Amino acid sequence: MEDIFRKDLSGAMVSPNEPGYDQLISSIFATMKLAYELNTGYHTPEEVHDYLCRITGKEIDPSTTLLPPFYVDFGKNISIGKRCWIQQGCTFFDRGGITIGNDVFIAPKVNLITINHDPNPDNRSATYGRPIIIEDKVWIGINSTILPGVRIGYGAIVGANSVVTHDVEPMTVVGGNPAKFIKKIETK
Repeated sequence: MEDIFRKDLSGAMVSPNEPGYDQLISSIFATMKLAYELNTGYHTPEEVHDYLCRITGKEIDPSTTLLPPFYVDFGKNISIGKRCWIQQGCTFFDRGGITIGNDVFIAPKVNLITINHDPNPDNRSATYGRPIIIEDKVWIGINSTILPGVRIGYGAIVGANSVVTHDVEPMTVVGGNPAKFIKKIETK
């Protein structure tokens, strides 16, 4: 039996009917329990950082800040760089993998969603993932959604309330639903 966690992260279709699926769901519920604890009551910045490390199963640089509440499904497929700022009310569905570079600003209520369902209605409960990659120095505006398989290039800005369905070129501003190119970012 192929390990269900590797299969899920690889982008292959995963069905509730296959062996190991119950382990995947159990892991999701264990992560959701940690997130619930994080989101209940006040925690010091150090305690929040500890929860984030426990949720991801990785050591996160102390220069990165998360402001709860934070919603997550799996957690273990999230990698976060240094000096990142993740605001309140964000949702990370990371079964397909989420990589966040250094110096990334993520505004409140941003959704990073790596999972999709089979379009076949007879198999709709099956899912497959595609990774999201956010390169260094990206700014994602409030209430934006980044969909599976998207790469956001270095220094790009995603405008508020955007739905990003395709890759974003470095040093550009995109916005809207679906997000479209607005302008190139010029620096002196």
